[in-house]
Amino acid sequence: MKDTLAPGLAGMKRHAIDEERTIDFMGEALRVYSTPSMLRDIEHTCRDVILPHLDEGEDTVGVRVELEHLGATLLDSWVEVSARVTGVEGPRIDLEVEVRDELGEKVGRARHGRFVVEVERQRRRLERLAERLRGASDG
Repeated sequence: MKDTLAPGLAGMKRHAIDEERTIDFMGEALRVYSTPSMLRDIEHTCRDVILPHLDEGEDTVGVRVELEHLGATLLDSWVEVSARVTGVEGPRIDLEVEVRDELGEKVGRARHGRFVVEVERQRRRLERLAERLRGASDG
């Protein structure tokens, strides 16, 4: 991690609410932004805020989320996800997030924790885990 990764660091990303990001279980007339899609957009935005402040070979993974979906956002509109780093403790990064629709209304808020990982080290760890699982299923 670079020294520039510090509390106060912030960024924003706009996400279009396309059909893939909406619920469909209440019928076509009631397609609105889904909570799982909001969570995905929050994670992607937070990762994008952090990435420029990591060293080569590092990335982040989400480890905690506390999400409130506060209002409906219609299909074919957009939201802006704003994320701000509130804490950095070793490899753990805490962020606060707001989600606003195109009318400026707050439709979501979250606290999100991410953890810095070394990508190659994580790959090797997952390969060992996969080997153990294959061995367990063979036995």
